[in-house]
Amino acid sequence: MGSTGQPPSSLKRPDPPAANREGDQLIITPLGAGNEVGRSCVYMSYKGKTVLFDCGIHPAYSGMAALPYFDEIDPSTIDVLLVTHFHLDHAASLPYFLEKTTFKGRVFMTHATKAIYRLLLSDYVKVSKVSVEDMLYDEQDILRSMDRIEVIDFHQTLEVNGIRFWCYTAGHVLGAAMFMVDIAGVRVLYTGDYSREEDRHLRAAEIPQFSPDICIIESTYGVQLHQPRHIREKRFTDVIHSTIAQGGRVLIPAFALGRAQELLLILDEYWSNHPELHNIPIYYASPLAKRCMAVYQTYINAMNDRIRSQFANSNPFDFKHISPLKSIENFDDVGPSVVMASPSGLQSGLSRQLFDMWCADKKNACVIPGYVVEGTLAKTIINEPKEVTLMNGLTAPLNMQVHYISFSAHADFAQTSTFLKELMPPNIVLVHGEANEMGRLKQKLINMFSDCNTKIISPKNCQSVEMYFNSEKMAKAIGKLAEKTPGVSETVSGLLVKKGFTYQIIAPDDLHVFSQLSTANIHQRITIPYSGAFGVLKHRLKQIYESVESESDVDSGLPTLRVHERVTVKQESEKHISLHWTADPISDMVSDSIVAMVLNISREMPKVVVEPDGMKAEEENEKKMVKVIHALLVSLFGDVKFGEDGKLVITVDGNAAYLDRQSGDVESENEGLKERVRTAFQRIQSAVKPIPLSAP
Repeated sequence: MGSTGQPPSSLKRPDPPAANREGDQLIITPLGAGNEVGRSCVYMSYKGKTVLFDCGIHPAYSGMAALPYFDEIDPSTIDVLLVTHFHLDHAASLPYFLEKTTFKGRVFMTHATKAIYRLLLSDYVKVSKVSVEDMLYDEQDILRSMDRIEVIDFHQTLEVNGIRFWCYTAGHVLGAAMFMVDIAGVRVLYTGDYSREEDRHLRAAEIPQFSPDICIIESTYGVQLHQPRHIREKRFTDVIHSTIAQGGRVLIPAFALGRAQELLLILDEYWSNHPELHNIPIYYASPLAKRCMAVYQTYINAMNDRIRSQFANSNPFDFKHISPLKSIENFDDVGPSVVMASPSGLQSGLSRQLFDMWCADKKNACVIPGYVVEGTLAKTIINEPKEVTLMNGLTAPLNMQVHYISFSAHADFAQTSTFLKELMPPNIVLVHGEANEMGRLKQKLINMFSDCNTKIISPKNCQSVEMYFNSEKMAKAIGKLAEKTPGVSETVSGLLVKKGFTYQIIAPDDLHVFSQLSTANIHQRITIPYSGAFGVLKHRLKQIYESVESESDVDSGLPTLRVHERVTVKQESEKHISLHWTADPISDMVSDSIVAMVLNISREMPKVVVEPDGMKAEEENEKKMVKVIHALLVSLFGDVKFGEDGKLVITVDGNAAYLDRQSGDVESENEGLKERVRTAFQRIQSAVKPIPLSAP
């Protein structure tokens, strides 16, 4: 097996693999998130099956520029689209792809992802500051896309057009999943965004129980290491407390869903433990605030044990010190406060409006709690420029304090390296990471797996990775056939069942248990003419077959023969016999040989032919001949009638001729007519009279 990275090329007409390559070609191409963070979308094809992982937008761009490179593929060829979680950079181009392209396949995501996807994308459409012409889709497109999205449970295995897939918990956000795809025995794990660290409300990502052939893994944080959780939480609360103490305001730009809930749990607990802060308001500023919390309360059972045990006593998401804030108009900006607002990149919306209001005051602080994408304002202010450009186009001094304290639920290097060591996949494809971070991670992984012949690839957008897998067909014996291990050279007999790319050998009795198929017996019957003695038939059959048993039919009492314990021969009447058997290759062969034998016997038997009465036959022939002669004369002369004396009267243009059929004589006053009739009659007679078998 090998792998190569190719320069960008269209996937619509992939070049065939080299003739000397064995096996089939598997292609992986990032249409987004290749050496970048944003617009996650990875194309994979193998054995004529095509899968698309994720369908996001790039937060730093707007309109068509934010989409993955969909023009590199033919959407109508994609069988399955798997969405790992609800974040915009993984799911926000889905309505466009479903409603504005030729995609006809099926879409799957988890229950929680589907519920939050609807809310998040509706909010995205409302807050996008683009013209109507640049809008990728509208609310109606989102609603129509909901009808096409199917849900999958964690660890539930589904199969679509020969593609088997299932998913594991990925941590990161509520409902996030890692997908394992199996095509013809080749397994590919796509992690999406994942975290191996359990936080205040989410479980850690699972480790699959077996190694995939290919692992497509995020590399967001490259070789960076996260600080211990308790240190990050202390830094976070200390910055907020000190800012409030000096009369400042704290802005926390965050996704409306995901990290926001984690941070709200931290803040609510901190406020509960510090009574002196109870008069300082905390706002969760998102138009989705109430509906988001309702979704989180619905999916409590998808969270970790800590939250579930709290929920038994009281709802942990029913915050005591946090109030929702729908819009800037409802905000009474007097005195210190803490506001968590979306979006996280400060591109637009409530977080940007508050930033523009507060950025010039040095008492205020902006705490950036997660990963920031290149090209966004949040990324810009981390470097603390002296001035920033406001939404109205004016510039303002950046005096507020900017703190980057990452609670981003992405794996760091420690988590990534441990995860890959556990799985030990022979091929690793890095996606979802800035080029520099991804390059460092790739080099470190190459060093780490130097003894394992592991291939590590970091393709750019539209750069295809080709891998070749040897095609080996293997059939598994299941059911009764698997109860006993066959010995060397022992034959295993059963039904070979092919489903997709899997082969199974099943005992006929087990077919309905392990497949949607069932067995049926076809009873065949054929009747053959046979007028000989039934004993002769038995004698001839015994010359061919070892087993020929005489029996009698239970219902009719007619004699029967049981041949080879498979075919029953029954005497139906003096002139017919019938064969009865249950169809299978051997019985069909036996019945065919019996039919051939009976037909041969019938040909060998002497035939008695009863001759018909000579005189009667001659009269019949004479009558036929008269009719034929009359018809032919009518066709030649037109008016031909039978006369009273038995002669034929032929009339042409008023001249009559009289023809004696017995002698052939013709009488007529018109010599020309007379000769014509005589000649015609002679020719007719020579044509209709049979040639004698022997000369007289």
